[in-house]
Formats: sequence, structure tokens, C-alpha cells
Amino acid sequence: MITRDEIIKRTNETLKKEFEFTDEQLVPSASLKDDLCLDSLDAVDMVVVLEQQFGVTLRQGYNLSTMVTLNDLYDFIENLARTHQK
Repeated sequence: MITRDEIIKRTNETLKKEFEFTDEQLVPSASLKDDLCLDSLDAVDMVVVLEQQFGVTLRQGYNLSTMVTLNDLYDFIENLARTHQK
């Protein structure tokens, strides 16, 4: 099973590549909207690249309004990966 550290690492690497974020920006408490300035179109792009990275469908149960911080996104991916492994 994929570890939390691996989820964080792969998510951050994907976001850095796709959106040109720096390591300093990608802290767990970073707000997706306010700190990272991701709008709804960016959120769609983010979902697509993360689906490719993790080989899962994030759209299932995906709701950006419940994911306020980067940590919320990590939690969501971790829960989805755990469910997907069963």
C-alpha cells in the first residue's frame, strides 16, 4: 500500500511540474484557493494529472469545496488509495 509520505511526495512533484509551484509553497497548510491561487479550471487540471499519477479516479467523490488545504487533498488521495486497495 502507498504510504502517506509517498502520496505527499508524488502529489507535490506533480503539482510542481503542472503548476510551477515551489517547495516553499507546497506546505500542508497551504490553501488551494488563497495560497496556491487555484481556480475551478485549475482544479480540473489538477484532478486529471493526479489521476494519471496515482492511477485512480479522483472525480468519484471529488468536491473541491471540501478540500480547502493541500493537507485535505493528501487526506482525500490517501483515503481513496486505501479504498482502492481493498
